[in-house]
Amino acid sequence: MTKELSYVCTECSGLFSKWMGQCSDCGAWNSIEKQAAVFQKQKVGSFAQAGAANKIQAINDVTCEIHARIKTPLAELDRVLGGGIVSGSVILVGGNPGIGKSTLLLQVLSSLDRERALYVTGEESLQQVALRAERLGYKDSKLRVLASNNLEEILANAMRERPNIMVIDSIQTLSSEKTPSAAGSVSQVRECANQITQFAKQTDTTVFVVGHVTKDGSIAGPRVLEHVVDTVLYFEGDEGGRYRVLRAVKNRFGAVNELGVFAMQETGLKGVKNPSAIFLSQRSEHTPGSVITVTCEATRPLLLEVQSLVDDNPTGHARRVTLGIEQNRLTMLLAILHRHGGIAIYDKDVFVNIVGGISLKETGADLAVLLAAYSSFRDKALDRNLIVFGEVGLTGEIRPVYNGVSRLKEAKEHGFKKAIIPSANKPKQKIPGLEIIAVNKLSEAVEKVLLK
Repeated sequence: MTKELSYVCTECSGLFSKWMGQCSDCGAWNSIEKQAAVFQKQKVGSFAQAGAANKIQAINDVTCEIHARIKTPLAELDRVLGGGIVSGSVILVGGNPGIGKSTLLLQVLSSLDRERALYVTGEESLQQVALRAERLGYKDSKLRVLASNNLEEILANAMRERPNIMVIDSIQTLSSEKTPSAAGSVSQVRECANQITQFAKQTDTTVFVVGHVTKDGSIAGPRVLEHVVDTVLYFEGDEGGRYRVLRAVKNRFGAVNELGVFAMQETGLKGVKNPSAIFLSQRSEHTPGSVITVTCEATRPLLLEVQSLVDDNPTGHARRVTLGIEQNRLTMLLAILHRHGGIAIYDKDVFVNIVGGISLKETGADLAVLLAAYSSFRDKALDRNLIVFGEVGLTGEIRPVYNGVSRLKEAKEHGFKKAIIPSANKPKQKIPGLEIIAVNKLSEAVEKVLLK
């Protein structure tokens, strides 16, 4: 057995013989670190002996176990998790500071009276946690709490306590004695994540892990942190606003990109049963630059207002500012509007906002964004009872989106009477009370959309 110093990429785990500024495998910058790698030569016979315990099976012979789920008082959280908390799963929760991560988890654990729960904090004192619980209305809760930054101490206490559900807030504050580096470093986060996952699987304990985020909104630390856990949840929304969105970006026990909408109140987070009505409640009547679209995140159709403002730019350097969609996509869509819609606004400032603090991950709102910009540019309002959805291609075609019928039914339930949609999404059976206008090209949509 020989020890050698090698260099490993913390993003893709690629190995290199020397340090480089950029990983040649995944393209990440400043992600290569020195690490002691142990190599051991093995004979062919040793591999055969090692594989004797685990044998290859046919997939139809594998016994599938039904995962028991724990229901929480927050139906929106159960929805995002796929129907409830799965025993023995590891769930990573990330979001900006002050978004409500600790509030949500403390609220859930304090209300699960039938489950043994343990809340571990590495950022706050026990007094601070108790004060938050009292503010949320759980003064008489029997929730067990622990303040510690040492991973071995936390796991030893958890073995004695035997909780069904445990929260670790946060993993960036933990340090393991097996790794000499400081808490929050790449090696510490990786080691702590591996030990926590191993503990959860061996003891059938559900573990919620709070993770810090970077400036661009991704989970801080190595990418392996998101790979090793079962579920990754992101909190979205404006910290100063009332509403929060919880999105599942990875889920081994449910749908990905499922959304849960919460309202922040004095007593904590409360699930919003009908978020479409909430997002549309403040909509003004007959305002240029406003279009309603129907997005579909996993299994939930959601009505959202797309607002656009097109204004003159005296400097000659037009700006593209977006909230809720990618800025590069807006630039591409405006070029399509010029080339295939005959509308030139390349010399004007264009601002686009998705009302409610929602970040759209799909392309079904492309047509709504362009029609909102066109409406603002012409200073003409669209029909208040109109909804629009569809992906716009580079050649000006309107491409279909998934769950088209579900989107139309959601719009009908909220009183909309007209819909401009891709031709491929036109339902075979008519929806009573809803006029459907199917279009193939962007130019067709522009001709039909503005009020006379």
